[in-house]
Amino acid sequence: MSIVVTGATGHLGRHVVRHLLEKVPADQVTAVVRDRDKAADLAARGVRIAVADYNSPETFDGLFASGDRVLLISGNEFDKGRVGQHTVVIDAAKKAGVALLAYTSAPSSLKAALTDDHRATEEVLIGSGVPYVLLRNGWYHENYTEQLAPVLEHGAVVQAAGEGRISSASRADYAAAAVAVLTGEGHENTAYELGGDEAWSFAEYAAELSRQTGKEIVYKPVSVEEYTGILTGAGLPGPLAGVLAGVDAAIAEGELVVSTGDLSRLAGRPTTPLAQAVAAALKG
Repeated sequence: MSIVVTGATGHLGRHVVRHLLEKVPADQVTAVVRDRDKAADLAARGVRIAVADYNSPETFDGLFASGDRVLLISGNEFDKGRVGQHTVVIDAAKKAGVALLAYTSAPSSLKAALTDDHRATEEVLIGSGVPYVLLRNGWYHENYTEQLAPVLEHGAVVQAAGEGRISSASRADYAAAAVAVLTGEGHENTAYELGGDEAWSFAEYAAELSRQTGKEIVYKPVSVEEYTGILTGAGLPGPLAGVLAGVDAAIAEGELVVSTGDLSRLAGRPTTPLAQAVAAALKG
């Protein structure tokens, strides 16, 4: 039996593997990656490495074994048909007879276009008959704290989210919840709505940045159209800019407030406060 993590060298995947190695022997962890070289550090720790690509179904032939527990981290290639990519993994898991497949989805409260692929993947997974867990991850602190350079340069947080609030958490928090499911019992055929313990607004985020940097950082709300233009001006493809701007519109409607407490319960600790994530980002 192995615990298999797809996308294991991605931001979330690395956190998951790191947490797993604190709980199970390295030879019980399989990291699925597209580039073996990027997983050299994991291999050095004794993690099994499997090379496979969501876009090449044959690379998943024989990758899973009966009794495996699998974490399917959703793909980020929005232009390559993510539902088809995910189905490749689900079909391979079903064929092998895995014990559990956990999928990183999105909160059911979020109605933005970003969630369409997640809902369709959930349908495929539930219909497959594979024992599943839906990890409906809310937003990550890092979605904002990793983009601080332009904010600090211009002294402004620019978003199209109005006065909406977000209950985000750190990637490490979501990874801890995933590991609890992968290593625990009694989670089969369950959906968890995951979000941080404290919701915050962009005005509060700007105020926290001001407090920690000693600079005046303001929140500048803009329209969805303006924000889409800003994103495309920064080099994002039009369709992706539209999807991200749509998320801001959803935030304005309160759709990224997740108050179930599922995340801190699964992680076994309070979620990381936004202020702590800001401090870590500013330290570099």
